[in-house]
Amino acid sequence: MTLTKESFHGALPPPSEVAKADADNTREEEEAAPQSAVRTGVVEPSKQGTGRLVMHSMAMFGREFCYAVEAAFVTPVLLTVGLPKNLYSLVWLISPILGFVLQPVVGSASDHCTSSWGKRRPYILGLGIIMLLGMALYLNGDVMISAFITERDKQQTWAIVTTMLGVVLFDFAADFIDGPIKAYLFDVCSHQEKEKGLHYHALLTGLGGALGYLTGAMDWSETLLGHQLLSEFQVMFFFSALVFLICLTVHLCSIPEVPLRYDTEETKFLLEVDEPCQYNSIEKIKNGYLNSPYTEIKTAPQPAKSSGPSHTETQRRVTLKSLLKTLLSMPSHYRNLCVSHLFGWMAFLSNMLFFTDFMGQIVYQGSPYAPRNSTLYLAYERGVEVGCWGLCINAISSSLYSYLQKALLPYIGLKGLYFIGYLLFGLGTGLIGLFPNVYSTLALCSLFGVMSSTLYTVPFHLIAEYHREEENLKLQDGDQARELGRGKGIDCAALTCMVQLAQIILGVGLGLLVSVAGSAVTVISASTVALIGCCFVAFCVRYVG
Repeated sequence: MTLTKESFHGALPPPSEVAKADADNTREEEEAAPQSAVRTGVVEPSKQGTGRLVMHSMAMFGREFCYAVEAAFVTPVLLTVGLPKNLYSLVWLISPILGFVLQPVVGSASDHCTSSWGKRRPYILGLGIIMLLGMALYLNGDVMISAFITERDKQQTWAIVTTMLGVVLFDFAADFIDGPIKAYLFDVCSHQEKEKGLHYHALLTGLGGALGYLTGAMDWSETLLGHQLLSEFQVMFFFSALVFLICLTVHLCSIPEVPLRYDTEETKFLLEVDEPCQYNSIEKIKNGYLNSPYTEIKTAPQPAKSSGPSHTETQRRVTLKSLLKTLLSMPSHYRNLCVSHLFGWMAFLSNMLFFTDFMGQIVYQGSPYAPRNSTLYLAYERGVEVGCWGLCINAISSSLYSYLQKALLPYIGLKGLYFIGYLLFGLGTGLIGLFPNVYSTLALCSLFGVMSSTLYTVPFHLIAEYHREEENLKLQDGDQARELGRGKGIDCAALTCMVQLAQIILGVGLGLLVSVAGSAVTVISASTVALIGCCFVAFCVRYVG
């Protein structure tokens, strides 16, 4: 429903009442400002202390701890339940495909969430619960099934199904949760604090991964907890669930969100949303009938009523078609940033997914297909163990470099940080592929952490810079400002989608290359893609300022 010129003027109160109402409304708006944000207004976030930013970053610590446990135990778990080799690729492809399709939908939905708890936290809580459910299924699936099914054939079949479902759910939620966490940070922090918050995210991500790898490397079979529980998998689930629940609770209680409120008082005005994915846009009223940052009235002929959904309800409905239109209409600098992020994750994952296998087969000259207790098989196992320590070095290096980034940023800027991250990783993996020595490989693992910290901070920092620039232009241009068609949630989701797309590409292509050329091709591929991405970062990505 819209208001015509005549009906609008007829509904206006006398001038004296207008002045009095304006004074009352101004006072009410000032009192309500900390509690809620109107759909078309812009609320300046309050300053957050270091303690709250660290608490906010605890979600990344818990997430990466669980990731490290999965990296260490998911293959042994799948082998234990008897998963056929031809289903391995299916396990690793389902989750990124789901994430790639659904990530923008949830990102946009969180931009429009009107929960009193905030826009992002309900989604973070839901994804956290799915992560816990996934861990419970893939680490305890065989035990759970054996308690309900006694027939051995059915028991193995259902154990495989349950474990696969657990892996898919965990990967889906763990990849998915990063977008809402970043958008939550951007919503509640000032521009300067966003930079600090991203560095804390990278710092605690590295620490969580290091602690997770160390916990997985310990032998728990001789401990009291190992005797109380059925297997090492249950011990790891206990620690993973405990750490993640504590970290998630601290994160959700860290910084209060400002709820999003749609003002629908039809006696005063009618709010009409023109774009389903619009965020923080202010539509000025034509012909000067009303000019308020909190209202939106169109002076157009009144449409005919229908028995179906109202025009406003239909326009607010977020559909996949409108989301695809929004993503395709992104400015070119957003799309270039997504492409550079895709290059980075393709390089990083192609190295990390096969690194322990590379250490076992290439560096230690072992074979996973040799008979058990043979020299070749023991050499492969030793290589895998050393590879786990290399991944631990990567995690610690990521934490240290995230702290160093803060000191380097004023001197080399975001472009320098982005370029150095890709360049060092490309050179490091190239040297590992050319000279596969144990000690040099472990030393060069520290460069993996540089890339990891770069991927978790710089692209999201650029997103924050882009949004800040657009908001400044909007304030400068006043009534002629262009509208913003996306929110921070969908832009963070678009970046996170590149992680899933990288997994899909690698799952389809890299496995075939490894089976043909061996594990050495993984580090060479990582080096090549990283150096290509290095050139893209230098010449195609736009930097503000």
